[in-house]
Amino acid sequence: MIIPIILFALVIIAVIVIKKYFPEVFSSKESKSLYHYKRKEFLMSRAEHEFFDILVEIAGTQYYVFPQIHLPNILDNKVVGQSWKGAFRHIDEKSIDYVICDKAYIKPLLAIELDDRTHEQENRKIRDEEVERILSEAGLPLLRFRNNGHFNKEEIRRVVLEKLK
Repeated sequence: MIIPIILFALVIIAVIVIKKYFPEVFSSKESKSLYHYKRKEFLMSRAEHEFFDILVEIAGTQYYVFPQIHLPNILDNKVVGQSWKGAFRHIDEKSIDYVICDKAYIKPLLAIELDDRTHEQENRKIRDEEVERILSEAGLPLLRFRNNGHFNKEEIRRVVLEKLK
């Protein structure tokens, strides 16, 4: 008689523990929270789009220009002697405004950042320094241009093409 009571108590305790630490076991798809999204109206700001158009014109038929590229897409974190997961997590949420690649192999040749006022914030300066260090170590040149409301197309062309040589 006591064994069925003990078994019943153990089942109740097990259910309580599972509900507390593994609630998804008892939840149905209907009760789960769903996140909702909507399509952005624009992929880039007006200034970023203007700068992108300038880069596309400079790239011509020789290069591709990709906007808003996350670092894991252009850098390999699997370097011998380090934690691959740790290295990935370190770059996972970082991105570059533009990457210019050759057309033959789509090899990243040049990273470009368009700096606005947010880059003057202390936390952003620290992030920018780390991205510069990472890209330099990886052998991917980085150019920075200031977004001050207008762009000198010929100056951008000169600097970009010089760096691509």
